[in-house]
Formats: sequence, C-alpha cells, structure tokens
Amino acid sequence: MSLVDVELESGAVLPEVVVSFQTWGRLAPRADNAVLVEHALTGDSHVVGDAGPGQPTPGWWPGLIGPGAPLDSDELYVVAINVLGGCRGTTGPGSIAPDGQAWGSRFPRTTIRDQVAVEAAVADALGIDAWSLVLGGSMGGMRAIEWVAGRPGRTRAALVLASAAHATADQIAWGQAQQLAIAADPDYCGGDYYGTGRIPETGLGIARRIAHTTYRCADELNDRFGTRAQGSEDPLGDGRFAVESYLDHQAGKLVGRFDAGSYMHLTGAMATHDVARGRGSLAEVLGSYPGLLRVAAVDSDRLFPVALSEEMVTAYGRGCVRLMRSAHGHDGFLIETGQVGAIVRETVADARRHRSAVLAAG
Repeated sequence: MSLVDVELESGAVLPEVVVSFQTWGRLAPRADNAVLVEHALTGDSHVVGDAGPGQPTPGWWPGLIGPGAPLDSDELYVVAINVLGGCRGTTGPGSIAPDGQAWGSRFPRTTIRDQVAVEAAVADALGIDAWSLVLGGSMGGMRAIEWVAGRPGRTRAALVLASAAHATADQIAWGQAQQLAIAADPDYCGGDYYGTGRIPETGLGIARRIAHTTYRCADELNDRFGTRAQGSEDPLGDGRFAVESYLDHQAGKLVGRFDAGSYMHLTGAMATHDVARGRGSLAEVLGSYPGLLRVAAVDSDRLFPVALSEEMVTAYGRGCVRLMRSAHGHDGFLIETGQVGAIVRETVADARRHRSAVLAAG
C-alpha cells in the first residue's frame, strides 16, 4: 500500500511511504471486528503460516490466527503491518528514495509514535475507524500501548505482552552496544552500503549475539549449556563453548533474513519510547483510557522485567498483570504459545464484554 507523505514527530517529512501488511478473515460491515497484531524488533507481518516466496521463515506466533484459533479468523479481521523502518516491504533505510538511490544514512530518525502514525494511516485506508483489539509483545507491545496513549478513541482494547510504557536506561544501554557493533563493521559504510555489494554481516551478527543474551534467562543458559564444550571442540584451544555455538547459530539465522540498517534504525526507535512524553504523568495518560487494557509479563524476563508491566497496570488503575511462567526469559512471549493463546482468548472475550457494557450504558 502506498501512502501520502508522512510527517514525522521530528517535523521531517518522509515522502512516498510504502507499507506492507497481511490480513486474515473479513472486515465486518460495521468494521467493528478488526484486530491489529504488532510484531517485535526483527519480526514482520507473517504472523502465522509456512515459509515460502517472500517469507524466508515460518510465522513467528504459530497457532495464534486462524479458524478456531485465539484470534478466530472466522469472526475477526486480523491485520499485521510491517513496521516503518523495517525491511519486509515497508519503507526503511534499504528502500529507494525519490532520487532513485537507497535511503541509507539519509533515512530520517523515526519513533514508536511515527510507527503508529503509519499504522493509523493504514487503518484509515482499510476503513477501520477503531481497532477492537491491538496486541503485541516487546517492541510490538510498545506500539500497542502507544495506540492506547496516543489514539485511545481508535483502540477499544489492548493487550501488551512483555513490554513497557517507556524504554529504560538498561534497554537503551543494551541497544547502544548493538548499534555500535554494527557501526564499527567496515562494511556498514556509515549506513550507505546498499548497492555496493558489501553487507555488514559481522556487525549485525555481534549485535544479535548481544541482544539474544538479553532475550533469554541466565538460568536457562546455564542449565542448557553450562561450561560444556561444543562437540569435540576444545575451548582451551581455538574451540568454542556450547553457548558460544548457540549464539553463533542465532546470529547466522538473523544475518540471513534481516537488514543491518533496519536493525540500527528500529533499535534507535525503541530507545525513544515513552507514552507519557509531552502528555503528563503515566497515571494521567493510562488512567484516562476508557477502553480495556490487559498486560502480561514473563516471570523470567530480564530485559522487560515484571515491574514494568506492574507499572502500566498501576497507572491504568484496574486489573492485574497476567504472569506467564517460562524458563526462557523475554522470548517466553514467543515460545509459550499455549499460555499466550489462553491470554489472547480471554482478552478477546473480555474486550467483547467490555464493548457490550459500554454500548448498553450509552
């Protein structure tokens, strides 16, 4: 989908923005059954389904969408949008600018609010005045809570998983280390490597190793790998520990499917996240939300600890945090599909009841 020029939070204008998205189900005549699924940092709009042309990996939330699934496509119209600044069809650093060259280092800095503004433009084009539910985890959860804060009249319900109302210094610090790893790669060329035949694979791989360590739980890594060697390799020589091999594997997978420029850009956007910026206190922002807000956290998450979820619930003033039990740390929101599915089903049902009560009241 092509959009008109997008004015960014910074005041800069991004021209000729293209947005890629996927849908499941059909929009109801009153357009009151639309659900927006928000992907995380290196995700995309391919939420469910097999790998195939244009989709290098299977869906990242298997079983979430479909007939009879937690997001039942027989009843709901489910939309997933590739984020602004990404590399799966929506305009980003690797996209071609109006002058015929890749944006590269010229791509303007954007924020989580800018990402949501583009999603709102997509909703307009689809004829969706308000989402019946917006849900997402991690960076996707940032966008979900930004919908609540910035467009409460267009967000009847939201489910925020393993995320926060604002970035923390800890998250920003980890993100900077990842960005510096990419920037230090000579093949990054200051962001202008597109079309040169050079790809900053080393830097992106290091960034992924750093990030993946924060995504998992220390106890899990110790239990799975300990200080064991990788196969017959000798760590006292030039061999690797098993955990190093694991991180090498994760790095290789990402390098094969994601763009370093987008990774840099989206990591920077996450650092800007703060739904209360310029809007008052968090309690004022979330406490005035008339819709339904559900928050879920992973008990072993060290990147988005449970306290950040509790902060959102306290500001909202209703309900409690749904705690997902997992040994996998932050990635639990992707791995524990059974628990996630149950929370999504419950939220869909609660949102329907909440909407009915609001309509009955008048």
